[in-house]
Amino acid sequence: MSRIDEIFGTNVFNDRIMRERLPKETYRALHHTIDNGRPLDPQLASVVANAMKDWALEKGVTHYTHWFQPLNSVTAEKHDAFISPLPDGSIIQEFSGKELVRGEADASSLPNGGLRSTFEARGYTAWDPTSYAFIKDHTLCIPTAYCSWGGEALDKKTPLLRSMEALSRQAVRILHLFGRMDAVRVMPTVGPEQEYFLIDKDLFDRRSDLIFAGRTLFGAKPPKGQELGDHFFGTIKPRVQAFMQELNEELWKLGILAKTEHNEAAPSQHEMAPIYSIVNIACDHNQLTMEIMKKVARRHNLVCLLAEKPFDGVNGSGKHNNWSMFTNTGYNLLEPGDSPHESAQFLLFLTAVIKAVDDYQDLLRASVASAGNDHRLGGFEAPPAIISIFLGDELTDILRALEAGSAYNGREKTDMTIGVHMLPKFPRDTTDRNRTSPFAFTGNKFEFRSVGASDSIADANVVLNTIVAESLRCFADELEQAADFRSTLHDLIVRTIKEHKRIIFNGNNYTDEWIKEAERRGLLRLDSTVDALPCYVAEKNIALFERHQVLSRSELRSRMDIGLDAYAKTLKIEAETMLMMTRRQILPAVLRYIGTVAESSSLARAAGQTLVCSDSLLAQLCTNSDALGSCADRLETVLREMPRTGDTLYTAQVMHDQVLPVMSKLRSYADQLECITDRSVWPFPTYDQLLFSV
Repeated sequence: MSRIDEIFGTNVFNDRIMRERLPKETYRALHHTIDNGRPLDPQLASVVANAMKDWALEKGVTHYTHWFQPLNSVTAEKHDAFISPLPDGSIIQEFSGKELVRGEADASSLPNGGLRSTFEARGYTAWDPTSYAFIKDHTLCIPTAYCSWGGEALDKKTPLLRSMEALSRQAVRILHLFGRMDAVRVMPTVGPEQEYFLIDKDLFDRRSDLIFAGRTLFGAKPPKGQELGDHFFGTIKPRVQAFMQELNEELWKLGILAKTEHNEAAPSQHEMAPIYSIVNIACDHNQLTMEIMKKVARRHNLVCLLAEKPFDGVNGSGKHNNWSMFTNTGYNLLEPGDSPHESAQFLLFLTAVIKAVDDYQDLLRASVASAGNDHRLGGFEAPPAIISIFLGDELTDILRALEAGSAYNGREKTDMTIGVHMLPKFPRDTTDRNRTSPFAFTGNKFEFRSVGASDSIADANVVLNTIVAESLRCFADELEQAADFRSTLHDLIVRTIKEHKRIIFNGNNYTDEWIKEAERRGLLRLDSTVDALPCYVAEKNIALFERHQVLSRSELRSRMDIGLDAYAKTLKIEAETMLMMTRRQILPAVLRYIGTVAESSSLARAAGQTLVCSDSLLAQLCTNSDALGSCADRLETVLREMPRTGDTLYTAQVMHDQVLPVMSKLRSYADQLECITDRSVWPFPTYDQLLFSV
């Protein structure tokens, strides 16, 4: 393995490379753009482009691409060679400032939610200079935003950058009220933990559901799952360790701060966690991480599954979104310090987040809505679909004392007592962690645990940035008019606590009691994607996004339509895959096995013997086979009779209400048959093989 410091960032046109290769004035101007979010002088773009091209050519690069993130949660790229023809028939390799700054891509073929007609094809990609260019597969990749000819955002990055500016504007207003005049910019930061499964590729290739749907649509529970807790943080198997080592090297070359790796709770499940970075860069890096995970896995004859619930009966996979806010001077606005009850600034930013989450529970839930995540949320260690905040005992006690107008004496910090004298002493945290909470304060950041493993983190962070910006806007409007800043600040914090304390819950989010309590508190329960996505176009939410110039009414409508359309199409693909597997694999295999059992029973009777067990097995096989066949017929009928309308919400509702229940029944009959059919004739690998073969 290469030394980390020697390979880190070697495939990135980063600050060190720019400092070496750009003229000083160009470097300073570019840094001014990166550090302060200021526009770049177009005349300097050609200088940057030429230096970028020379660096890439030295590394064997032949093409460049504007790398962008359309509204389908993956990335897109169109490659162009650097070559230009010369009159003598030879070529020259060129890359202009115009080619760096702007590209053109088809704006009608990618998801656009009605923002573009099929004949309106022009779309633009625009260079994001705040995210470094990088080399991937002999191609220079330039991170870009993507918009239509009319200026509508057709990607994940554009609204993310807008939301970052909105948050910065409002947070700086607050900081200036506290005398922090050195703060000219506030940047949201994220460290997205990435969970995933690794399975053997040879087994993957024998399962149509994994190939077409990315998750298993059939599968009986194996005798052993995660009950013993022996996989979580367990010794990493050599084959997986080899994958992780190569993955780390590939990520480090791209400047991605891969930090932590370990086994997760479910068999064959693992996690990679990076160090936090500015949110748009974290988003770029996470998209790259998912792509590289899949590529590296293939080189080890493995397949990396990023579906939220690839296996029923064990933990699903999420992407814990660790979110905070930093000033341009490096100060974390969610850092409580040694005495959080004495820090009015920290308490104001804390209550701004509390207010934001309570006011816009619906948007947070919508930001993580997908067909895959619906299977995960509320199951095993995934947070429930009900949004709530965990603060921990100390912060909760502080807020209660403020609300009651009483003094807070603080919790005494004590050393951990383990009972072994030779072990070093260390201070115990004043509060525990809560893994059941969807939105938990974890020391100096909030961990939004509801994001799905395959999702882009952009949607969740667009919402987070914007709703917190709105809280800070309301606070700044009030405080800037205050005659007595200190008393107004105190009253504002106390009033916010009283109005929004219902969203705070430090208990077990998995219990039925919490569901009842959440209903009593008036918290929203949006169990499915069909329930959640229409929240994007609620009038209060349209007003929010338009007020902060993050998303327009039409852009919000398009995102809802794209999400609902993807939901319906995902279920349709899954349903048709189930029908194919049922009729072409499961039923033929079971019918052959029925014949074998029936023949054995007949031979026994001819010999004067009676096999009760054989007759019982035969009856079960026949009963379940008939039920499976009838259920498959029913599923086909429902799909065939679905109304053909352009209403995405109606179509998604039909898929949820009519198709999904039949799919569930079909699976139950097939899984029962799996449990009583000879393993040698079952047509595809079972859970015990998939989960325990690596």
